[in-house]
Amino acid sequence: MTKSARAGKVFIDWSQNNESKTTVAPYSLRARDLPTVSTPVTWDEVLACREVSDLTFTAPDVLARVEEHGDLFAPLVRSPAGGR
Repeated sequence: MTKSARAGKVFIDWSQNNESKTTVAPYSLRARDLPTVSTPVTWDEVLACREVSDLTFTAPDVLARVEEHGDLFAPLVRSPAGGR
């Protein structure tokens, strides 16, 4: 759908959330039998990763991570007014 056809509307592209896609928004559930969650991680976690399972998270895992570390994605989000 072109931008001009959706002016003033929110476009939800449901087709982007399937197992063959590699890009997904932070905190989105992936379309799999075991729905893992796209989760921001720290560089220390990336460097320490030895197996895929080290950076595989389910919904309960992510809730615990946010409680422990806060929202790691928050510093990257800006308000529409250009502030934080």
